[in-house]
Amino acid sequence: MGLASLSSASCSPTATDHPDEPTAPEYPEDAVLLGSLLPLSGSESAIGLNLARAMSLAVEDVNAAGGIDGRPLYIVSRDSHSDSERGLEQLLDLLYNDQVAYLVGPEENELARTIAPDVEALDVLHMMPGYAAPDIPRSEASTNWMRLAPSPFAVGCALAKIAVRDEIETVNSLAERNDYDTSVSSNFMTTFAALGGRIVPSVTFTSGEQTYTNQIESAFASHAGRTLLTASPANAATIVTEWTAAGRPGTWFLSPALRADVLLASIPAGSLDGYRGVSPSLSLRSECQPVDEAQETVDCTTGNAAAFVEQFSRRSNGEAPVPAAHFYYDGVILIAMGLVYAQATSGTIPASGHELQAILRELSSPDHEAASWRDLTTAMTKLRAGIPLRYVGAAAEYEFDSDGASKHPFMQEWTIDGDAFVDLATVPVTCPAL
Repeated sequence: MGLASLSSASCSPTATDHPDEPTAPEYPEDAVLLGSLLPLSGSESAIGLNLARAMSLAVEDVNAAGGIDGRPLYIVSRDSHSDSERGLEQLLDLLYNDQVAYLVGPEENELARTIAPDVEALDVLHMMPGYAAPDIPRSEASTNWMRLAPSPFAVGCALAKIAVRDEIETVNSLAERNDYDTSVSSNFMTTFAALGGRIVPSVTFTSGEQTYTNQIESAFASHAGRTLLTASPANAATIVTEWTAAGRPGTWFLSPALRADVLLASIPAGSLDGYRGVSPSLSLRSECQPVDEAQETVDCTTGNAAAFVEQFSRRSNGEAPVPAAHFYYDGVILIAMGLVYAQATSGTIPASGHELQAILRELSSPDHEAASWRDLTTAMTKLRAGIPLRYVGAAAEYEFDSDGASKHPFMQEWTIDGDAFVDLATVPVTCPAL
């Protein structure tokens, strides 16, 4: 109950309707609303629809477990159309017309950064499950942001350690000019230098250009041992296609967002075979055990992630979740758990993003009993009794720092083989803070 329709994509008007004549809401009057903006059409729609499905399944599971003190959870979902300008209009509608108190997404980095002042001013909880979400600003003040995927530092650390392990002497990057990708590039370079490597000039580019031929030529002019490509799948596809036409100079590392089937479907067949990247490890902390004294090599199992893939596929007509879908599912569950616990302990659900963020950080303490996504009914029953629980989700065992960023001790190395991504080693995030 209380589910937004993926086919209609919204219970409120989209950019193709008439925003000055809003339609009546179709959700129950007592529903607890989550706002969501995803690319449900356009170049990124394949990913957006998969993420939307993960959120819908999470809402189904929450409502089957009793909802929020008997009230149904409901997603007010809007379409960014894979376009920043149109997406911003939809985000503003979510905040000012629908007046959602809890926002999940957007997937687009630029939109998340642009809307941040409005989210802060309205005190909306901003749950950011996306790989390329902006890094959480570090400050003494409380925040209403929560970041679920690994930080740019964790990504840069893992890539730098792989480069050192492979005895690479020099690195650089070709990075899309936005907060996340430039931060990943910077952390990769800085960490590699701290580990004894040498960095050579990198190149940035602006999204949406007709061609990236000059940037590709400049990036490989330094003859780096590895060049990190960090960009959206759509822009990366154009770059890889043009790079292939240029004779495939140099050797790539690939950023987390590029572990996407849409990338492989949009580039010349086999052009990235053997190239490697990193993405969040979907093994739980408890599923990984060190095999050496330095704890630089770990052996991990993937039973938890496999169980989510099986459940998602069974409930979605055989469709498999993209890796990021695990985080989107978890983002919805985390919000619901925080609301249920707040209701039990204070008598009301918080409309303040700062207040809910503090509750979620407190619940994630490792001192609390674990609660799995596989048994939400039991978890919600205990939360309604005022028992604090830490969430063991489809993607991670969540523990948040004081700023609301999830801690990730491992990253997953992978490679490309034909039309598939193949997992390699798990890389511990053990780089010293810089």
